Amino acid sequence: MSETFEYAIARTPARTFDRGITTTNLGAPDYDIVLEQHHAYMEALKSIGLTVIELDPLPDYPDAHFVEDTAVVTPEVAIITNPGAPSRQGEKKSIAGVLEQYRQIEHIQAPGTLDGGDVLMLGKHFLIGISERTNQQGAEQIGRILEKYGKTHTTIPVDAGLHFKSSVNTVGNNTLVVTQDFVNHEALKAYDKIAVDQKESYAANTLWINDHLLVPKGFPNTNTKLQALGLPIVELDVSEMQKMDGGLTCLSIRF
Repeated sequence: MSETFEYAIARTPARTFDRGITTTNLGAPDYDIVLEQHHAYMEALKSIGLTVIELDPLPDYPDAHFVEDTAVVTPEVAIITNPGAPSRQGEKKSIAGVLEQYRQIEHIQAPGTLDGGDVLMLGKHFLIGISERTNQQGAEQIGRILEKYGKTHTTIPVDAGLHFKSSVNTVGNNTLVVTQDFVNHEALKAYDKIAVDQKESYAANTLWINDHLLVPKGFPNTNTKLQALGLPIVELDVSEMQKMDGGLTCLSIRF
């Protein structure tokens, strides 16, 4: 049985959106389209039963709308991360102020770094990617915190993609959607997998929530594969988020 999520935290993108960090060469995002796409995303979350906590923009932090990187939330605790990009350090305080109303708070401390985009919750087990943004110390810290609350974890090196969840996400029933880089990964051998085509790698960033699938628009082969799961699919255009290395999972914190 899947966990039902009640809330999602989302932050309206600031007009400084295009000053964020990106490794893509897809061109500059259009701010008006960004706002339209973000609004559609929040409406989709509301349509599947979530109460969306909408936060104001943070113009001094152009990546702040990618809120998932600032916290990992379990049923028992909210772990405030220590983002690996120095320009994102100032985002933590705002998120902690919201989450402390709902959960006990723990913190990742320097020199450990951790981005929420590297942490995939699979019930009581967590997969933690060690990437450019999450270092070994950060992974070890969150592992110790999770163990306090009866959770287990596995760490996995991330050699492709910005975050672990750029390449691997759950779609329920012990099944993961994965890029070609992870389809034969030893750490994932216990899971069934839906492998996305190399040319559709971005579609691995699919969000399974409340037994619905939120999928990025424009990836027909992946959509066909996901339809076999028999779950309602909501296609969302996130072209402007993609230009800034963002996706469906990182635009909210669900709990």
